[in-house]
Amino acid sequence: LLAEMLSSLIEGLLPDPGQAAAEAGREWGRYLTERPAPYQRITAPDAIGRLLAVLAEIGFAPETGPGTGPAAGQQSAPAPGPHEVWLRRCPFREVAEHRRDVVCQLHLGLMQGVLEQLHAPVTAARLEPFAEPSLCIAELVAQPAPA
Repeated sequence: LLAEMLSSLIEGLLPDPGQAAAEAGREWGRYLTERPAPYQRITAPDAIGRLLAVLAEIGFAPETGPGTGPAAGQQSAPAPGPHEVWLRRCPFREVAEHRRDVVCQLHLGLMQGVLEQLHAPVTAARLEPFAEPSLCIAELVAQPAPA
């Protein structure tokens, strides 16, 4: 009920509810993630593993999709092209079914915040809500290397 109340408030009062939800998600993602030591380089597989740990703790039952599994874990950077994180359980599914612009954008922002906090070489580019009845798919893409 609380999630429904808050998401309806955001949707009803803010000029860009999806953007506001994504920013809130990014802030919380950064907050929920332990910052790496200065100058520590986090590899894409390590960043994805840490992202999965945060998502699992929240209750999403995440899995890696094609190209992001154990074989990818042996690389220092992801192979070209997108990688996927499959979210098998949404803790806010009932609300997300009719308030996707708020709830799903919050979840995408959360993933982006985790990866930003890690200074990861990947980011969450998009989230496909309900790709299947009990599956949302996050697309992770490589970040350009800093100059």
